[in-house]
Amino acid sequence: MSDAQDPADERGTDGGSPSRPDSAGPGSAGPSVPGPSVPGPSVPGPSVPGPGSAEPEAAVPEAVEPPRESPPRLQSRGLDRPAVDPASAEVFGRPRGVEGAFADRGATNGHVRSTLAPAPTAALASAFGRPTADAPRLQRPPVERAERPADDDAFWPTGDPGGVDGREDPWRRPESPVELGPPPSGEAEPAPDRGPGPRLSVREVLFGRRVEPRALAILGVLALVIGALGGLVGRYTAEGANSLTEPGATLSTTTEGKERPPGSVADIAARVLPAVVSLDIKVGQQGGTGSGVVIDPAGYILTNNHVVAPAADAQGSTIQAVFSDGSRAPAAIVGRDPKTDLAVVKVQVINPTVAQFGSSGALAVGDAVIAIGSPLGLAGTVTTGIVSALDRPVRLDGEGNDVAVIDAVQTDAAINPGNSGGALVDSTGAVVGINTAIRSLGGSSQSEGGSIGLGFAIPIETARTIAEELIRTGLVTHADLGVNVRSVTDGQADGAQVQNVVAGGAAAGAGILEGDVIVKVGDRDIAGADELIVAVRERNPGDVVPIQLVRDGRPLTVNATLASD
Repeated sequence: MSDAQDPADERGTDGGSPSRPDSAGPGSAGPSVPGPSVPGPSVPGPSVPGPGSAEPEAAVPEAVEPPRESPPRLQSRGLDRPAVDPASAEVFGRPRGVEGAFADRGATNGHVRSTLAPAPTAALASAFGRPTADAPRLQRPPVERAERPADDDAFWPTGDPGGVDGREDPWRRPESPVELGPPPSGEAEPAPDRGPGPRLSVREVLFGRRVEPRALAILGVLALVIGALGGLVGRYTAEGANSLTEPGATLSTTTEGKERPPGSVADIAARVLPAVVSLDIKVGQQGGTGSGVVIDPAGYILTNNHVVAPAADAQGSTIQAVFSDGSRAPAAIVGRDPKTDLAVVKVQVINPTVAQFGSSGALAVGDAVIAIGSPLGLAGTVTTGIVSALDRPVRLDGEGNDVAVIDAVQTDAAINPGNSGGALVDSTGAVVGINTAIRSLGGSSQSEGGSIGLGFAIPIETARTIAEELIRTGLVTHADLGVNVRSVTDGQADGAQVQNVVAGGAAAGAGILEGDVIVKVGDRDIAGADELIVAVRERNPGDVVPIQLVRDGRPLTVNATLASD
């Protein structure tokens, strides 16, 4: 391609869009056909002449680049209007005879499209209809049009002679605030005096004239009849109630009671009560109550050790004996035996009533017994029961290493705290035991809690022996085997197994070894540790007693000489 080209050649080969034949060139005849202009590179070539135009000559340069391919020119496409469905045209088309957008009210196109509402009533039309031409307009004062000023608008003058502008009237301004104005001028007209109204009858008040006077009279008669019947019934009822009392009634004179036979509870209580005293113990600001039995004319009283033990070693403690007649006398401790829970005190009295001793060995289960004492501080209390069991080993709360174990008489006579030290007498009035302990629901064997029908008394034979020793010497010695044991059983037999043997004691001298099970002492079977203790203590020191035991499954009998504790 040469450096110098004709400008006409450049327009035909520069890659731009070809010139449109929108103007007649030389030799053109008639207008050319315009076409849409498409952006992008045009295809080089000769221009399309219009009708009757002369075909121009194309100047071809010596060196021409190969033409570039371009996409075909897009032509406009006419609108595609599909045919309308006759059914859709019938439903959505313009009604026949209608040229505009809306049809007249009467045009229905042959179909009933809607139902017009009925004409309103005269009252609704008058209240909500359009006003007539001669009716006064809203927001217009009732003045003639000629009298209105030229600048009349929504805020019109009031028509007053002063010509106040409506814009300045607070009654016509929507933004005016609510405020309390002065009272209206002038005085209000007084309400007219209506005078007293007509009075209503009883029938009008009660029934509103809905009941005939004759029916009202019948109702009154019925009410009177019912009231009369109610009065008669009430009178007869009152007379029947009054018949239960008799103002002039007198009771017949009672005869004298039968004389109480000898041996009755009343007879026994009358004979034994003077020999049973109540013991009041005071230790500082604390105090307690127990019972005691007068056993000697010199003033010796037998009681339990746990009753007087608080006052034994305390400084300033006092013991007073209160007799059945209310007399009081100070008491002094003669001696105590913690291992049997017995003690003796003495009072200075003249000719006291002394209790008679019986025999606990003569008792049988089921015999009647009477417990006398001061339960809960109530002196001279008498309760009755029977003998529930005999020779019942009972362990009591001892002092230190002195374990109190008694071979008790069990009874169901009510015994409570305060009965301790009192008398348990048989049907003849003889003392057969000293009430000592109860078994409560808490498991205690001392006098704590309430009676549940399980009371225990020390047999009088044991109590008498201990009391005589305390009165003579103030001390008591007991037989001792010299072993520590525990209760055991093999399911067929019970016994007391030796845990250790005291060196130089009675058991060591008899050849008893640890692990031996003692099953019998003398003629008494041993079922446990407590029973072994009471079986040994009921004998005297120095007694030789045969002891049966089981060693390595073989029975064995040894003789032991009991020592003293």
